[in-house]
Amino acid sequence: MTNIRNTSSPHWRGWLKLEHRCLVPFNSFAEYAPEPNPETKKKDVVWFAQNEDRPLTAFAGIWTEFRGDRGTKSKPIPGPHLVYGFLTTAPNAVVEPIHPKAMPVILTTPEEHDVWLRAPWDEAKALQRPLPDEGLRIVARGADKEDKVAETVSQ
Repeated sequence: MTNIRNTSSPHWRGWLKLEHRCLVPFNSFAEYAPEPNPETKKKDVVWFAQNEDRPLTAFAGIWTEFRGDRGTKSKPIPGPHLVYGFLTTAPNAVVEPIHPKAMPVILTTPEEHDVWLRAPWDEAKALQRPLPDEGLRIVARGADKEDKVAETVSQ
């Protein structure tokens, strides 16, 4: 997985065509806090979602087939592999204190999903923007590297 921010780069131009676009479903995502927790001396994991119920939504993604080896050098796994990345953008006011460089491009409506999957790039690129501040909140913070509430909800 990789983050894709500079969509004006010639490197990404071919990957932004319709045949490589996908939706990457999620109900929460995490970033490490910028400073260690004074009690644990480790950086907290900060979980973001649309709200406490963590509804399913999607990142604007791109995918391709990779035919090379993946995994470790000692245990390579031969391809082909289906791999993906997702677009990032400037952070909104909710994410910025935790991760000041970027946030994922989040698509929340069926209309946005449709534009991402079917529209020409000139139209779809308008979706590469921060989610409005009121559309995202911090739903958990601590040492857990898995969103325990989201796990419980999805089971």
